[in-house]
Amino acid sequence: MPSYDYPFNERIRTLLRLEDLFTKVLHNIEGEQEFIHHCVLISIFQILDIIERAELKMDLLQELDRQKMVMNNLRGNPSIEEKVLNDLVADIENAARPLRNTPGKLGQSLRDNEWLMSIKQRSVIPGGVCEFDLPSYHYWLGLSSERRKHDLSVWMSPLMPLYDAIRIILHILRGSGATSNMTATNGAYQQMLGGAKPAQMLRVEISDDTPCFPEVSANKYAINIRFNSLDNAQRPRPCDSNIDFSLTLCNL
Repeated sequence: MPSYDYPFNERIRTLLRLEDLFTKVLHNIEGEQEFIHHCVLISIFQILDIIERAELKMDLLQELDRQKMVMNNLRGNPSIEEKVLNDLVADIENAARPLRNTPGKLGQSLRDNEWLMSIKQRSVIPGGVCEFDLPSYHYWLGLSSERRKHDLSVWMSPLMPLYDAIRIILHILRGSGATSNMTATNGAYQQMLGGAKPAQMLRVEISDDTPCFPEVSANKYAINIRFNSLDNAQRPRPCDSNIDFSLTLCNL
C-alpha cells in the first residue's frame, strides 16, 4: 500500500530527507555496477550537506532521552505489553549510545578526507566528474565491486549512529497516531485541526489499485489534500472521483 508522509515543520522534514538518503545508500551499496556506487557516493555527499547546515546530534540525543522517559512512564499500564515496551526502550538506548560516543561533529572524518572532498566539489558541476577531471576517481570506479563496497561501508560507518537515531525516532513518530479511514469527495479532502498538541506529520495511505497520488497542503490549523493523476505527458490532472484513503496524524 503506497504511503505518503507530509511533515509539518522543518525538524521533521530534515529527518525524512535524511531517512530517504540513507535508504537509497543502504540499498544501492549492495549493487555491483560502478554507476550505482557513484550514486551512493553522491547520496553520501548530500547527507553531509544536510548535517552541515543543521546540528542534529544534540537534538537527536535529547529526543531519544525524552522518548525513553515517556516509555518508562508507561510501565505498569495494562494496555501496553511489557515485552514490547522493553524492546522499544532497548532500541532507544542502543541508538543513543553510539551517537553519544561519537566524538566531534558528525561526518567530520569524511570532511577531512581530501580525496572525497575533491570529488564532492566537482560533483556539483554538470558532468564534472569525467575521467579527465578526476582520473583517480575514474580509477576507483574501475576497481572490483568488493573493493568499492568495502570503501563505501568504511565511509558510511561514522554516519550510521545518525541513521539509527533517525530510524527509531521516525518509527515512534509514525506509530504515535490513530489511523482513520477517510474519503476524498471528488478527489478533495479538507480537515480543520485543533488541540493543545499539534501534529508534526501526517501520513496518507492509499490502495495499490488507486490510480492517483495525494498533494498535501497543511499546517497546524488545517489539512487540504488533493488527489491527482498523471496524463500521458506526466502532467498532474485532478481526480474527480471519490478516493478512499487512510489518514494518520503523528506527534512525538
